[in-house]
Amino acid sequence: MTETALSRKKIQNGWAMYDWANSVYNLVIGSTIFPIFYDIMTTVKNADGTEMKKVNVFGMTLENTELISYATAFGLTIVCLILPILSGVADYYGKKKFFLKFFCYLGALSCISLFFFDPAHMDLSIWSVILACIGFWGSYAFANSFLPVVATEDEQDKVSARGFSLGYLGSMILLIFALVAVMVVAKTGPEKVAMMRYCFVAVGLWWMGFAQITFARLKEVERVHAEKANVFTKGFSELAGVMRQLKNLPQLKAYLLAFFTFSMGIQTIMQMATYFGKKEVKLETVNLIVSIIVVQIIAIPGAFLFSKLSDKYGNFFVLKIALALWMFICFFAFYFVQEGQVNMFYIAAGLIGFIMGGTQSLARSTYSKLIPGTKDTASFFSFYDVTEKVGLIIGLVSFGFIDGHFSMRYSILALIVFFAIGFGLMFLIPKNKAEV
Repeated sequence: MTETALSRKKIQNGWAMYDWANSVYNLVIGSTIFPIFYDIMTTVKNADGTEMKKVNVFGMTLENTELISYATAFGLTIVCLILPILSGVADYYGKKKFFLKFFCYLGALSCISLFFFDPAHMDLSIWSVILACIGFWGSYAFANSFLPVVATEDEQDKVSARGFSLGYLGSMILLIFALVAVMVVAKTGPEKVAMMRYCFVAVGLWWMGFAQITFARLKEVERVHAEKANVFTKGFSELAGVMRQLKNLPQLKAYLLAFFTFSMGIQTIMQMATYFGKKEVKLETVNLIVSIIVVQIIAIPGAFLFSKLSDKYGNFFVLKIALALWMFICFFAFYFVQEGQVNMFYIAAGLIGFIMGGTQSLARSTYSKLIPGTKDTASFFSFYDVTEKVGLIIGLVSFGFIDGHFSMRYSILALIVFFAIGFGLMFLIPKNKAEV
C-alpha cells in the first residue's frame, strides 16, 4: 500500500471514529441509563402506595414522559432551523470542522451537566437534555458532510459501514460498563442513582475524548466561493430547490410522503420505548438495559435479512411488509405488554430490534435509488434528513400530548395510525421505474 493510500486510510478511520465517540449518547443517554434515572428522579410515592409521575416546569405541571417528548422535539426543531443556515456558513467560510467541534463539545458538556440534574430545578435541568440533543444531531450532520470529502463514491459505503460498526461496538462497551457499575458496584438505591450520574460524566468524557482522534485526522475543507449575501440562506435555498424538483419526480415525491409518515412512528418508538418499559410495564433497571442490548444485537441480522429480501422481492414490497409488522408490534405492546410482563417486553424489544434494523436501512437505500442522476446528492439527502427529523418532532409531540392527557399506552395506538397511513401511501407510489 502506498504512502498516499495509507494516509487516506488513516483519515477515513479517523472519520469513522466519530461514530465510536458520539454513539454513546444515543444508547446511554437517549435509550437506557438516563431514561431510567429520569423516571426514578421524577417519581413520587404516595402514602397509599401509588406513584405520581408529574413534573413542574416553566409554570406547568406535566407527565414526566410528556416533558421529555416535548424537550426532545424542541431540541430537534432548533436543529432543523439552524443547520441549513450553519451549513451555508460552513461552506462559504470553510468551517465544517469548526462546527463539528462546536456541536461535539456542546453535546458532551451537556451530558456531563446531567450529573447535576435536579427535578426541584427542572426549569434549568431540562436544558441539559435539550442542549445534549442539539449537540448530538448537529455534530452528526456535520460529521456526515465529511464523508464525500474523505472517501470517493466507490468507497463511501464501506467507510460509512465502518463508522456504523465502530459506533455499535463503542456504545455497547460503555453501556456494559454502566450496567456493571449500576447493578453490581452500587448496592443500594441511592448508590445506584449516584452511579448513574457518573455514567453521564463518562458519556461526555468518552464523546469528547475519542473525538480528538477525528479532529486530529480531519482537515478543514476549503471554502466555497459563493456570493456572500447568500451565505445565510444557501441551505434553505438548496432545500427549496429539491422541493421544486419533486414536482417532476412523482415517484420520489410519493415515497417521501410515505416515509415522512411512517418515520414518525419508527423514530418515536426508538426514543420512547425505554420510558414505556419503566412507566407502563414497571420493569427493573437491569431488565430495561438488557432489552436495549437485545434491540441492538438483533437489529444487525434484521438489516441483513431485509436487504436480501429486497433483492428478491423489491424495496417497496418489503417495506410494506415491514410497516405491517410495525403495526402488529404496536398492537402487541398495547394489549399484551402489561405491568410486570418482563418476557412480553423482551419479545416486543426483539421484534422492534429486528424490524428497526431492516426498516431504517431499507428506507434510506430506497431513497438513494429514487433520487435522480445528479451530482447534487448532498441537497437531496439534506432534504431526507430534515424530513425524518420533522416527522420525529410531530411523532414526539403527539406521543407526549396523548400521554399527558390520557396515558402512554394510548400513545402506542396513535403510532399505529402513523404506520397505517404510511402503509396506505406506499400503495400510491407510481410504478414508473424498474423494480425498486
